[in-house]
Amino acid sequence: MLRFLHQFASPPTFYRRSAQLLPWLAVSTLLLILFGLYQGLWLAPPDYQQGDSYRIMFIHVPAAWMSLFIYMVMAFSAAVVLIWRIKLAGDFVIASAPVGASFTFLALITGAIWGKPMWGTWWVWDARLTSELILLFIYMGIIALNNAIEDKQLAAKAVGVFVLVGVVNIPIIHFSVEWWSTLHQGPTVTKLDGPSIHQSMLIPLLAMALAFKLFYFLVAIMRVQNRILSDEQNKTWLKRLLIQ
Repeated sequence: MLRFLHQFASPPTFYRRSAQLLPWLAVSTLLLILFGLYQGLWLAPPDYQQGDSYRIMFIHVPAAWMSLFIYMVMAFSAAVVLIWRIKLAGDFVIASAPVGASFTFLALITGAIWGKPMWGTWWVWDARLTSELILLFIYMGIIALNNAIEDKQLAAKAVGVFVLVGVVNIPIIHFSVEWWSTLHQGPTVTKLDGPSIHQSMLIPLLAMALAFKLFYFLVAIMRVQNRILSDEQNKTWLKRLLIQ
């Protein structure tokens, strides 16, 4: 596995393979978003309690899932940086942080828009909401820490440690609705006895979740490619590739 990581994580190999993957990611992301939005906003029936207000969940729920998913990808990449010193993993952490922060912000904003008609207020200091807000601050701290250190190797190590420490917040977010009395709705898709959501709503929800994942990898890979172009601009392999 270590040999595979080193081979795939070499800048020339990653740049070439990711360049081949990007068009497929872009097309798949667009098609899934169009399908998910059409199914969720037009074809799915109104909720018997919330009416059409629930439809924001097709954005809110996948965005909330992504805020956790991206952080766990970053934590794995940070471990790779600290254990095996693979530079590209550090680039992936830095490239992922703004995307994760954006999804976290989107989850908080859409949650507030839903909360106003449902709870009568834009914000409550609910366990789930508060821990999600802390996650946004952690993402912003990662970005700020990286920008504050000029030495890229030192920055990668410092950010890696920061990311791994912040992992403690992820189970708090996930289990907060079960550990504490909370206004936030409990799980409906990831329940052990099966989803308690109708198929007409579940399908577009999962389609949007997959679309957001593909979008994340699309943007993160493009950002890593930009870092490679900046770091490897004087390397022979890159000059040869760009003139082809």
